[in-house]
Amino acid sequence: MARSAGGGRLRPVARSLVDSLRHFLTPALWKQAKPARGPRRRPRWGTQPLVLVLLALTWACGDSCPERFETARAFAAVCLPKRRRPGQTVQGFRKALARLPMPVLRAVAAGVRRRLSALLSGSWTVFGFVPIGCDGTRLECPRAAELERRLGQAGKPGSAPAVWLTALVHLRLGVPWAWRWGKGTASERDHLRRLLSLLPAAALLVADAGYVGYDLIGTLLEREVCFLIRMSCQATFYREGAGRPSRFRDGGVYYWPPSKKKGGQQPPPLPLRLIRVRGRGRKHDVWLATNVRDRRRLSVAQASRLYRWRWENEGLFRTFKRTLAKVKLHSRTVRLVHREAEGAMLATQLLLGQGACALRPRAASGMEGSAACSPRRVLLAIRDELRAARPRPRRGFGRRLAAARRERRERTSAKVKRHWPQRTPHKPPKPPRLLTLGEEEKARIFPRKTRAA
Repeated sequence: MARSAGGGRLRPVARSLVDSLRHFLTPALWKQAKPARGPRRRPRWGTQPLVLVLLALTWACGDSCPERFETARAFAAVCLPKRRRPGQTVQGFRKALARLPMPVLRAVAAGVRRRLSALLSGSWTVFGFVPIGCDGTRLECPRAAELERRLGQAGKPGSAPAVWLTALVHLRLGVPWAWRWGKGTASERDHLRRLLSLLPAAALLVADAGYVGYDLIGTLLEREVCFLIRMSCQATFYREGAGRPSRFRDGGVYYWPPSKKKGGQQPPPLPLRLIRVRGRGRKHDVWLATNVRDRRRLSVAQASRLYRWRWENEGLFRTFKRTLAKVKLHSRTVRLVHREAEGAMLATQLLLGQGACALRPRAASGMEGSAACSPRRVLLAIRDELRAARPRPRRGFGRRLAAARRERRERTSAKVKRHWPQRTPHKPPKPPRLLTLGEEEKARIFPRKTRAA
């Protein structure tokens, strides 16, 4: 095994995929995951081979699940040469996977998060923050009777059962940090509230207009979480000074929805900072709300760049759905759907984490041209290792990962080339309502100043 030097980064050359994975799946991680399974009589499928086969099933290439299972089973045997061989049939694997408690996979994911923050410490912080993006997507499931009964329909009448995924992603590295699963009708805002405890220190949460809401922003302020969220016409802000809203650029505002002011006990206004980023060409302006009110700590240019990096969330979903072919899950029971989805996201995290560590990024400079890994090229290198009977003699696996860089080219065409049927064309959100504080609002916000006057 190629050990990490110092405080840890992946050595330039990893001899094989097994050596590379040992930087993340350490012995201490397996010891923490073992108690989550509970006391059992020496099962045929141990925790390590079961998790390794689940990961390799996501990476392996094959036309059917039994074909991918044979590749994954052989990989687990190579990783654990001194352990008892795992089961031989995919049916036995599914039965063992259904009995695996979900806390085991969550404990593995928590250990991988700790390793990521240590191995990628050189590029973890940008502009004094850890930029974390949040977004969600929906994945279809088979039309099995159990799934239709328990998951229900998430879209149009007659649609297939689905699950909802909300993921936190490191925006500079493109590596997923944490995630949460739910039914296809789950609320991504509620998922975000449950994921707040997993945010790293000095995190800056970056999200799109789907996370506009007085209650959610109030929760972020209460938890003292720094955020940068795009606003839409659903938000109403009040400012002290006068002037045309079209000339507004950057300043302090109060988030106080009119619906919250009518009758009953009125909640307090939320003091925020509103930033307007001018669109280039035909692009619409982007209105961003943040609780970082100090301009020296977060400038308009830095906020614009951080929100532009939010596209890494969409890149993660593209990698998960298209590159790893998880646009539709394969399991036909709820227990297996949970474990397949959790294992697939864990495999995606390890795939992108290996690619990010192999590039050996230096101290974070926040530059737009910083190197990023290509998920497709990393996956091809992993699949070559899974198929190979022995390590490549001339070129190490680590060197192949270091060469798997993403292309950097200027976009000259539209992101959407054609309008797909049954899909609503995307419309950018309209700007928020920007009003001036009246005497009644000032009396409620500054009661002492009003009485003194």
